[in-house]
Amino acid sequence: MDFTTKKLLYGGDYNPEQWLDHPEILKKDIEMLKEAGCNVVSLGIFSWSTLEPREGEFHFEWMEKIINDLYENGISVILATPSGARPKWLADKYPEVLRVDASRNRNLFGGRHNHCYTSPVYREKTAIINRKLAEHFGKHSGVILWHISNEYGGDCQCPLCQEAFRGWLKERYGTIENLNQKWATTFWSHTYQSFDQIESPSPRGEMALHALNLDWKRFVTARTADFIHHEVEAVRSGGSDLPVTANLMYYFDGLDYFKLAKELDVVSWDTYPTWHKKADIEIARDNGMCHDLMRSLKKKPFFQMESCPSSTNWQGVSKLKKPGICFAQSMQAIAHGGDGALYFQIRQSRGSSEKFHGAVIDHYGGNDTRVFQEVKKTGEVLKTISELAGTVVKSRAAILYDWDSNWAMEDSQGPRNRGLHYHEAVLKLYQGLRDQGQNVDLIDMEQSLERYQLLALPMVYMFKEGFAEKVKAFVENGGTLITTYWSGIADDTDLCYLGGTPHGLMEVLGLRSTEIDGLYDWEENSFVPQPENALGLTRQYTCRYLCDLVKTEGAQTVMTYGSDFYAGYPAVTVNGFGKGSAWYVAADADAEFYHDFLAAVLKKAGITGPVKKEIPQGLEVTTRESETELYCIYQNFGTEPAKLPLPEGEYETVYGEPEQMLEVYGLTVLKQKK
Repeated sequence: MDFTTKKLLYGGDYNPEQWLDHPEILKKDIEMLKEAGCNVVSLGIFSWSTLEPREGEFHFEWMEKIINDLYENGISVILATPSGARPKWLADKYPEVLRVDASRNRNLFGGRHNHCYTSPVYREKTAIINRKLAEHFGKHSGVILWHISNEYGGDCQCPLCQEAFRGWLKERYGTIENLNQKWATTFWSHTYQSFDQIESPSPRGEMALHALNLDWKRFVTARTADFIHHEVEAVRSGGSDLPVTANLMYYFDGLDYFKLAKELDVVSWDTYPTWHKKADIEIARDNGMCHDLMRSLKKKPFFQMESCPSSTNWQGVSKLKKPGICFAQSMQAIAHGGDGALYFQIRQSRGSSEKFHGAVIDHYGGNDTRVFQEVKKTGEVLKTISELAGTVVKSRAAILYDWDSNWAMEDSQGPRNRGLHYHEAVLKLYQGLRDQGQNVDLIDMEQSLERYQLLALPMVYMFKEGFAEKVKAFVENGGTLITTYWSGIADDTDLCYLGGTPHGLMEVLGLRSTEIDGLYDWEENSFVPQPENALGLTRQYTCRYLCDLVKTEGAQTVMTYGSDFYAGYPAVTVNGFGKGSAWYVAADADAEFYHDFLAAVLKKAGITGPVKKEIPQGLEVTTRESETELYCIYQNFGTEPAKLPLPEGEYETVYGEPEQMLEVYGLTVLKQKK
């Protein structure tokens, strides 16, 4: 089900149940929301104990008044199901709903998502509250979207989940003999005689059977997705056909978001960058890459469901955002394909865990604070650029980001067991592409490659069945492939491939990996350019952490290692295959390498960006488009005002002053006819 809006959504997480005995505050909240330009709030996320204070006793009148008051003042509601935190009566009467940890101990009441997704009781109680909410509010004109639970995460290892896991494995493998073969259980004499003998990984038991660990993570995703489906079905049974979302989290390791996204109509996520911890452009690139990951889950506009307008209360150092960052972060969500930028929280709570978490309205409660004024300015600009709503981001470049492969690689016990630096490797590739003004999708192995001209495979340890053939066809048909070290090592049950790696791509790449060297943290090597190499590279670059030693079998060497016993071995290669070309980067090179390397590769492949001039350091250039127009969006995350590399041809200004220097944290939006 599509979710469309003719305006960019702006607002945040609102918890009026904390203020029901202060009607004057609730009235002032609406006044300040309107002043700030907010047009939506998310409501009811942690309201279960207020909605149902005792089992079967429901109180919806307070929520109805809030929704009515908001709607009368032009503010819509994204209504939540409250399953993110259960009420005390539920845990006391039905202790089976509380999670059991890996050591097989049942948790006490408290926290969030401390509940079992398999529990029939928990499913029954969530279905009841969800259905009743849908019956009461699912057709209210002020409610536009369902917010399913909150930040799903974690697992339960109770007997109910153990039995569900065994059933999931039986469906996946069919026979115990097949499972034993796929899991390599003869190692350490761990062969199973029946599915009934299998237990989830535990520090008190099995932790070294890698396929078991991997399948448990897959099962946790499947259980979570099934619970989301259960929650949505309960809403539908209450008569509401509104679209649904769930707020995902920053590169969350515990769940495969490509799988969860299939249960959602629109993706949203909660973003809390540690601004000013290092150069803002580095933080912006990392945050932007996660925006692009979330957008890529469904190839549709997404929402920034939560961000902090000031400082958080849970990061190691809860640093204030400097003036302009709140604005720039919200605009970055829009630039990367978002249709909304929301905050956590609207009003700062007085007590408990988040009483010092930043908010649009702080404990002082006035509209003359620095933060409120910046929130207000952001709302004004979002109205100005509202025509971006519903436009899409189209990318010529894609980076492979696959949760299964990441899980298996981190558990592989290979050349480095602490510090694979996978995320940094992906980010350097992403940054190199963004430096050239390229939009980038992050995809998994199931997605089609047809829309892309360039595909990057950074440390894709696992090649699932059929993936290598898909990549081979991509290159054969004219695509540009970039593959790195530690790729194509194992299959989808973490069995190592025989006959050479990268599996299925040795012919495409024109080489074979022979050994891989894990470097100590203090060690480094270098990339040395070959004379008259295919890219015209002339600089040397530093590499660390992992160095792959390859034997070329048709590939042309572009750069070699500079030291150690493998000095002179190929470090960067290229091979023509069919109509395309395949590049191999054999070690974890520095960001400067990827900047120069990708600029040269893109130029050689004829893959251009929205602007032809060089993009100044610190400047982000992103495009969105409708059927008739192309929008070019500039943001300055650098340290100095920047001159804009303007697009060729005629353009119209939507926001900003394109002929002038763009100030730090500034925004300019231009559009051209397609």
